[in-house]
Amino acid sequence: MPNLLLLHGALGHNDIFKPYLNTLSQYFTVHTPLFSGHGDQELPADGITIEKYTQELSEYCKTNNLTDVSIFGHSMGGYVALCYAMENPENVNSIITLGTKFDWTEEQALKESKMLNPDVILEKIPQYAQLLESQHGTKWKQLLPAIANLMVDLGKNPPLKNNFSTIKIPVQIMVGDKDNMVTVEESMGVYRSLPNAKLAVIPDTKHPMDKVRPSLFLNLIKDFWNLS
Repeated sequence: MPNLLLLHGALGHNDIFKPYLNTLSQYFTVHTPLFSGHGDQELPADGITIEKYTQELSEYCKTNNLTDVSIFGHSMGGYVALCYAMENPENVNSIITLGTKFDWTEEQALKESKMLNPDVILEKIPQYAQLLESQHGTKWKQLLPAIANLMVDLGKNPPLKNNFSTIKIPVQIMVGDKDNMVTVEESMGVYRSLPNAKLAVIPDTKHPMDKVRPSLFLNLIKDFWNLS
């Protein structure tokens, strides 16, 4: 069976893919790795960057002898997937991204990163703090500033900038029309920069993976991967 990697986003968890595993396992051998700092994975002492996560994905594929992989990435997972494909074109069959932010600037990154303050989240959105603790343990408070630093680093030096035209594999860019982090316009810009791409705007859909209607999501990915 072909291999499919499902990549979660920043502060996400591979739990979000549970509703899809039964269906996708009929067509693929499914892999759901966790990026460092997430779930039960240690947070590296020297911090995290997109480059580090791309390296982790590369090591995961080498360790598990994965070649010709298809990848689905939610949010940051989609960014890492495209970085990996840029560096290892021979190893990736095709990619779908959902809710991936491409338009990173320093100003944008600083704005986003300021929202990742553990004390503010505890006070203003206690349910979210509980979810983060249940998924990542007590280190969630260290993971937030680490992700904030990753965003700032991404704003200063976005690895994909001006490199989309080098990614020749089939890619489907997907975005929810009510995503408050990612604009339809930036998704369309990347779709137009990729040589072999499709674009899907999902109606009435916000940024979090659990806000996507499973039947709609599955229909879109089945169509892209010609699954019957």
